[in-house]
Amino acid sequence: MKYLLAPQNIASITKVFTFNSAHSLPNYPGHCKNVHGHTYRLEVTIRGPVNTETGMVMDFYDLKSLVKEHIIKKLDHCYLNDVLPYIPTAENIAIWICRSLQNKVPTLYKIKLWETPTSCVEVYVTDVQTSSM
Repeated sequence: MKYLLAPQNIASITKVFTFNSAHSLPNYPGHCKNVHGHTYRLEVTIRGPVNTETGMVMDFYDLKSLVKEHIIKKLDHCYLNDVLPYIPTAENIAIWICRSLQNKVPTLYKIKLWETPTSCVEVYVTDVQTSSM
């Protein structure tokens, strides 16, 4: 079978996850300084060349397995203040996720984290500095 795409074609794929966690923001002057929870929606986007043999950038199943193992298992149904090494704002959670996946998903492009149905943060791999966590 012939594939329609040449090896120089680039595509992005996104896999969506949800997890439930609680946190508090101790330096915040409003209600969020108290313990409260969210159902987070996580979008993990990878970008890279389309493989001419498989026709894929990456198998969705493989991406799902990596994210579940390295992110969801650690953050789902936990108190984020006990898991993350810094204040668990949406921005810091997204950066932590990005750093956690960078070496495991070489074509990682973007993390989008929804804290509420109307509030989200986007972090691009090119904007995140690697560091020890």
